[in-house]
Amino acid sequence: MNAIADMAFFVTLAQARNLSAAAQELGLSTAAVSRRLAALESRLGVRLLNRTTRRAALTHEGELYLEEGRRLLADVDELEQRVAGGRAVPRGLLRVNAGFGFGRHFIAPAVAEFIARHPEVEVQLQLTDRPLQLVEDGIDVCIRFGEVPDARVTSRCLAPNRRLLVATPGYLQRHGVPDSPQALRQHRCIFIRERDEVFGQWTLQHGNQRASVKVPSPVSTNDGEVALAWALKGLGILQRSEWHVAPYLRSGRLRAVLPEWRSPSADIHAVYPARKNLSAKVVAFVEHLSARFAPLRGPAPSGW
Repeated sequence: MNAIADMAFFVTLAQARNLSAAAQELGLSTAAVSRRLAALESRLGVRLLNRTTRRAALTHEGELYLEEGRRLLADVDELEQRVAGGRAVPRGLLRVNAGFGFGRHFIAPAVAEFIARHPEVEVQLQLTDRPLQLVEDGIDVCIRFGEVPDARVTSRCLAPNRRLLVATPGYLQRHGVPDSPQALRQHRCIFIRERDEVFGQWTLQHGNQRASVKVPSPVSTNDGEVALAWALKGLGILQRSEWHVAPYLRSGRLRAVLPEWRSPSADIHAVYPARKNLSAKVVAFVEHLSARFAPLRGPAPSGW
């Protein structure tokens, strides 16, 4: 085995978190993965992983080998792409991350179109409830909502997106229509637990006015599909991205609540490494997404 192949093997193993998961991804038996790891550690003369039957933890030497190995593999990939003219012909493995709901509805169909056009690209789409990290998790392109504060990455805005307050006509008929953010305190609200947001608190803005309201939330969930289903059953007022509720607003099953009040930006971005020479597969995929969402970036978007 050469050093580059060993690095690629170890990066896959470290990302998989345990030997059996790595074996499945590599198409090997768990015993074969264990033997190859032992041979690598023997060649280097250090232990890279402290492992049990269920999980493996990196040693200090393992963390160093992983970090530098990723960097060297990226450099090798970039060199080969440049020498082989890879910028013109997308090829190789492309790892994409998106949230569950948006990923199912919009990114999965985009991936299907992309691989039909670029048969030499293999795509792994990972849907998660929290965004993965580009470098740490070996992701090529992440789909994220809102601002992208990390200067170490590059982002392209794919489409504008607002978070809207919505409820069924039946709910509003029974409980009344709130006329201010403060009036939300007298309503039943459906809250989605997302990352580090303060539970049960909605922040809204209208011109120079800003309001943070602690809303009563008899039901909450970390799944947007569940929250939308509850809203459609008339359980309360929901704050949800425009892409998710637009079809129901058009059909009349939901109505906008306090439409003049806006939530913080939730624009949709493709995020990818800030490298001078990106591989053809990343460039092509981001361009594909940008073209697919272009109709929503007009001066007056008609919604989803």
